Amino acid sequence: MGFATDAIHAGQIPDPTTGAVITPLYLTSTYAQHELGKSTGYEYGRTHNLTRQALERNIATLEKGKYGIAFASGLAATHALMSLVKAGDHIIISSNVYGGTYRLYELNLTNYGLEYTWVDTSNTTNIEYAIRKNTKMIFVETPTNPMLILTDLKAVAEIAKKNNLITVCDNTFMSPYFQNPLELGIDIILHSTTKYLNGHSDMIGGILVTNNEKYHERLRYIQNAAGGVPSPFDCWLVLRSTKTLAVRMKQHEENAKAFAEFLLKSGAAKKVIYPGLKDHPQHELAKKQMRGFGGMVSADFGTIEKAKKVLNNVKIFTLAESLGGVESLICHPASMTHASVPKEEREKYGFTDALVRFSVGIEDVEDLIKDVEQALK
Repeated sequence: MGFATDAIHAGQIPDPTTGAVITPLYLTSTYAQHELGKSTGYEYGRTHNLTRQALERNIATLEKGKYGIAFASGLAATHALMSLVKAGDHIIISSNVYGGTYRLYELNLTNYGLEYTWVDTSNTTNIEYAIRKNTKMIFVETPTNPMLILTDLKAVAEIAKKNNLITVCDNTFMSPYFQNPLELGIDIILHSTTKYLNGHSDMIGGILVTNNEKYHERLRYIQNAAGGVPSPFDCWLVLRSTKTLAVRMKQHEENAKAFAEFLLKSGAAKKVIYPGLKDHPQHELAKKQMRGFGGMVSADFGTIEKAKKVLNNVKIFTLAESLGGVESLICHPASMTHASVPKEEREKYGFTDALVRFSVGIEDVEDLIKDVEQALK
């Protein structure tokens, strides 16, 4: 099936009781059992929920995967990944990832005996140099948040295979519409379903997708044992949203391309970062491993004063954390999403206090351009 067809239908069948076309919202904490030892296969709401099951199957299909395991947030899913390793193990991670990932791993889980090395994975040689005897996992985010640095996923998968390592890719920025890491050899995909998969800024959630049965069994066990499951209503909201994922992502990309070109040609920003621009250092890799360039644009305005002028005076862009909604958002990563990352770490890869991140929505792009123009004036 094509992507749009799967987005609308995968994992969902008409309700067998009523024929309802939309997957019902199963708001139940427990299920009646026929007799002792005989159930319908559904026993307790934390363990089983049909709405959640439909969502997991839907997103797994979109990612070309067999198994989806949904969680209450992207960070809950990120935390669950550490159930695949143990104290004393070493994990290699892209140096420029979501600030919450850095905070969880470096500032919290190192207290439990896990070791992390943060490297520039855009140069895969750095990954090979970072491998130790106790290395168990390579975690990459591509494109990264907020510098939009790419990592060659096929190359990462080859390195991992040679060294018997688990590979994880945070695919939140691209969504399965533009990138399918499993097809490039990655073992597990991570999404914050809060972002593009939901796209309406009205829920929090996360999901892991894999083709590996062993990893699936472990992650499914942790989903139930630790209990970080999403509510049925949040699952239903994402199911509603994936039906329009294809049309939304097309418009996000169309707008982001035009918006990035405006920032570049107008000279409004000192530096414009977008994989779809020919001057992006990994533009060719983007064309090779992605089917599009996404809806995220970052721009360095040279000074914090100029950045503040944009951040504080836009009318259509909303100054807020998060991304991927139909409405355009603007963010100051250094003080918002990545405040937990030390300044010296950020500046290693050009992430300055003057950097502004734009989540380009699906409004009329001419209005978005005029909005930034008036803010600068």
